[in-house]
Amino acid sequence: MVTTESLSAQRSGTGWAWVRLLAGAGILGFLLWRVGTGPFLDGLRLIDGTALAAALGIGLFTTVCCAWRWSLIAGGLGVRLPLASAVARCYRAVFLNATLPGGVLGDVERAVQHGRDAGDVGRGIRAVVWERTAGQVVLLVVAAVLLLVLPSPVRPYLPGVIAVLVAVGGVVALLLWALPRAGSARWTRPLRTLATDLRHGVLGRRTWLGVVLASALVVAGHLATFLVAARTAGATASLAELVPLTLLALLAMGVPANVGGFGPREGVAAWAFGAAGLTAAQGVATAMVYGALVLVASLPGAAVLVLRRPGRVRATSRAGRSPAPH
Repeated sequence: MVTTESLSAQRSGTGWAWVRLLAGAGILGFLLWRVGTGPFLDGLRLIDGTALAAALGIGLFTTVCCAWRWSLIAGGLGVRLPLASAVARCYRAVFLNATLPGGVLGDVERAVQHGRDAGDVGRGIRAVVWERTAGQVVLLVVAAVLLLVLPSPVRPYLPGVIAVLVAVGGVVALLLWALPRAGSARWTRPLRTLATDLRHGVLGRRTWLGVVLASALVVAGHLATFLVAARTAGATASLAELVPLTLLALLAMGVPANVGGFGPREGVAAWAFGAAGLTAAQGVATAMVYGALVLVASLPGAAVLVLRRPGRVRATSRAGRSPAPH
């Protein structure tokens, strides 16, 4: 039976999706007004076989690293996920993310499907959420370090921002660490589950080092792809100049307001390149080439989607039981 609350939530979700889509379209429209269509098209015309081959190779590397991270976290949560199956599922997800609206439907599909195959949809979903979260946290840490060391438009403001983020993160970590020892009030149960997942799935003795290493390698791969895009689009600045700018564009990709992945990335790239003494047009061209290379790198996922369905996997622990401490 459809309730008023479910209808309200559905309308709210649909409304938010439209807001994100319109925000992304607004950013692209503003950029078209300011720099014209030239930067959007010129960079794409410069893409050659070397750039495409590099994108495919780097894409394979980063996909395997993401799959490794996911497999480690899923195992920590108590659901088995072989690396080969994780790679196939990740390729499917990357392709669906790049071609379907919203940019996250591929991750939703792999989370739910893995949970169903493992006999525990909740853990399957949480494993993907933690896998994505771990990647974003490592990206933020790497970005903070490099943006502090290398010259960038945001360098003067970073110490204060980092101090606030560290303080907030410390408070949240302490609360999560203490809550499982608290009473059994209903409102604390999701937080206790979250804390248990964090301890065993992400920070377990057998998982945390691999998760950090895999995440760092993924960030390196994304940076390498962005640098290939910059060179392909004609940027001649040094690596020390380009790395901070590409990091800012990568961080902007986490903003949930885009049209097929385009929007905030191009806007931040235009601003960052312009603020660094290059040109906004160069930033837009670089971001557009990056988007095209990412799409090309995702194409093996189309083949996986058509040719095979990743095999079923079984949970290593019964539903409802907490994973063994690592």
